[in-house]
Amino acid sequence: MAEPAATGGSADPSGTSMRKVAMTALAGTSIEWFDFFLYGTAAALVFPTVFFSEDMPYMVSLIASFSTFAVGFLARPVGGIVFGHFGDRLGRKKALVSALLLMGGATTLIGLLPTYAAIGAAAPLLLMLLRFAQGLAVGGQWGGAMLLVTENAPSHRRGYYGAFAQAGAPVGLILANAAFLGVTAAVSPEDFMTWGWRIPFVFSIVLIGLSLYVQLRLEDTPAFRELAARRTAATASALSPEDAVEIAVARQSPVLEALARYPKQIALAAGAFLSVQVTFYILISFVIAYGTNPEGLNLPRSTMLLAVLLSSAFQLPSVFLASIYSDRHGRRGIYMLGAVLTGLWAFAIFPLIDTGSFVLICVALCGGQLFVGFMYGPQAAFLAELFSTNVRYSGASLGYQFGAILGGAMAPIIATALLAYYESTIGISIYILIASILTLLSVYLLGETHRKSLEES
Repeated sequence: MAEPAATGGSADPSGTSMRKVAMTALAGTSIEWFDFFLYGTAAALVFPTVFFSEDMPYMVSLIASFSTFAVGFLARPVGGIVFGHFGDRLGRKKALVSALLLMGGATTLIGLLPTYAAIGAAAPLLLMLLRFAQGLAVGGQWGGAMLLVTENAPSHRRGYYGAFAQAGAPVGLILANAAFLGVTAAVSPEDFMTWGWRIPFVFSIVLIGLSLYVQLRLEDTPAFRELAARRTAATASALSPEDAVEIAVARQSPVLEALARYPKQIALAAGAFLSVQVTFYILISFVIAYGTNPEGLNLPRSTMLLAVLLSSAFQLPSVFLASIYSDRHGRRGIYMLGAVLTGLWAFAIFPLIDTGSFVLICVALCGGQLFVGFMYGPQAAFLAELFSTNVRYSGASLGYQFGAILGGAMAPIIATALLAYYESTIGISIYILIASILTLLSVYLLGETHRKSLEES
């Protein structure tokens, strides 16, 4: 059943209730992304020497480490499919709780893994297995957290409240880099490489407590509760033609139904995410390895970590301001502006970093994160508005996670390979530009959505 393109949406809950939902979504996504980004930072700084043979050249072990980083992205669509299925069938809350538990367990175990020196080749294999589990979890949590806020929010503030789910990414990145900075300052370099890096990973066990809070204190979204009630009522009475269609859809896989009904939207949603993912992971992961490379700039670890942390803080207001703008003027315009500015800024990033000046490095990264925020902020509401309630978790998650594979999974590897091949960063800038052009076209083809209702017709 198609949704009406009219103003309207979820019931307007009390301000206190909506703030509780928004802050819970922010806490959940922040800790979830904290876990996911811990791995990216460690993949640049620690894993090449801890989980791979010392006989490997540095660039080879770095590419191998970034390859295990990419495994998490390959798992994300699988997580989107699995959790999307249960999120559309059993509820947003149950799927979100399961994803949070999986992420907390996998990240804690990474912090307890033996090194390559202790167990040999089994170390990187176990690392990849746990990274895959992280990918499954993040593939499922985004859809649950995003729908928890957008399906609860009043229609005229859907972008703003959706930004709380999106803000978890920069907040999680800030926490991850702050954790590594804190450990770096507290222990010697030798102790950091031996055991200090493990502390932030083990800390992730707190996700289990947050999962229990979500399970016990929050209700599912009004849109899903209405859908569930209609399905129950339809099975208990004579079926109208519309109810018969609803029951037939409910008995199918929501993922297959989303792919059958919304193939264009899923493909274009993935394309819309390319510029965000390519640029973001180059700015938060590759640049750390680039700046600290002993054969290159050889800057202190703390310099690059602090610059990434500050740029992530700079992204936060951008995410919220762009989302508020999208509620008033539409999602597409601000999203497309972000893609254009990101593509142009790509050619300023590395010349600024190459100066070695901390201030100019911050300018390079903050500019990039500012423009990424123009796209990432409105994205939760934008993707939610593309799909009907009965397949919204699956459809939005598939578009988001396929975009993550095509963009984020390979970005640090491709950037490293381009740098090695051309011995210049110009190829990386062109790579960001191409991703931005593809995002611009995808968003243009998707059209405007901010006046659509999330209620079923």
